[in-house]
Amino acid sequence: MEDEEEVVMQELHGRVKWFDPVKGFGFILSEEAGSDVLLHANVLRNFGQSTVADGAEIVVIVQQTQRGVQAIEVLSITPPEGAGFLMAGESNAFTNEEIAACPLEPSRVKWFDKGKGFGFANVFGSNEDVFIHIEVLRMSGFADLAAGEAICLRIIDGKRGRMAAQVLSWDAALRAVK
Repeated sequence: MEDEEEVVMQELHGRVKWFDPVKGFGFILSEEAGSDVLLHANVLRNFGQSTVADGAEIVVIVQQTQRGVQAIEVLSITPPEGAGFLMAGESNAFTNEEIAACPLEPSRVKWFDKGKGFGFANVFGSNEDVFIHIEVLRMSGFADLAAGEAICLRIIDGKRGRMAAQVLSWDAALRAVK
């Protein structure tokens, strides 16, 4: 019987270099790894997200494989930093504290078009559309949304109706309320 190699797993911190949901994978840049780290769509889905924004900070458990270092579990994702976002058609920027004070509302994506830069969702139990801007999506750590995807939103009332101020994956929202 041959000796089995010991599988070494470690926690690693990095930034998302790029992630393509169509291809089903992307890469993480990390000085700790010394090379790019493969992030497979299934690993991201196990965390509760189908996409992740380029530049997002990410903490993962990795292991060395024959093809290089691979993420096997996502522990956390922090959206990329940016200047405050002035909501479309609004005269005031909302602070992180004001957004965090909004309740989490369970929702389902109606449609989202990355090319157009926006889409809509419906809060469970309501037919009213909630506008989702691509910049809010990016600041929330996402690159895209799929029709029918279950998410949680923090929503503000704007001049043109209800707008998402933050998007969370369903699983991340469950972890946040526990």
